[in-house]
Amino acid sequence: MNDEPIKDPLALGLGSLAGGVGFGAAFMTISQILVALNQERYDVHGYLLAAGLFTALGVGGMCGWYRSYQLENIWQRGVIAVLSAVGAILVGFLAAPLDRFFGIIGMIVWLFANVAFAIAGTRWAIRGKGVSTT
Repeated sequence: MNDEPIKDPLALGLGSLAGGVGFGAAFMTISQILVALNQERYDVHGYLLAAGLFTALGVGGMCGWYRSYQLENIWQRGVIAVLSAVGAILVGFLAAPLDRFFGIIGMIVWLFANVAFAIAGTRWAIRGKGVSTT
């Protein structure tokens, strides 16, 4: 029998989505950490948050698009990329209340949790890539 894993499009799509959300949210969290550390310069807060927002959009969408390249349907790849970008922003903004309750340390823990989530999702997508049976 063939020992190579079978292609699993669901695992590939959900893993790509999780990887994009995790890595994009990590970049959004980094920008919020920089804002929290830079309290004496209020004029750059908006620019840092805007840079984090656009970076989260780009990184989330790019990771979702790139990791799902084994899917045959380009529409599915596009939906995964858009959902990864939007999910990255939503999950990244969850770091804002952590600053109020747990401070910088809580946001750093949230950053590492996002990276761990993204690595787990990426590994799931790689496992789902497998070999096509057709």
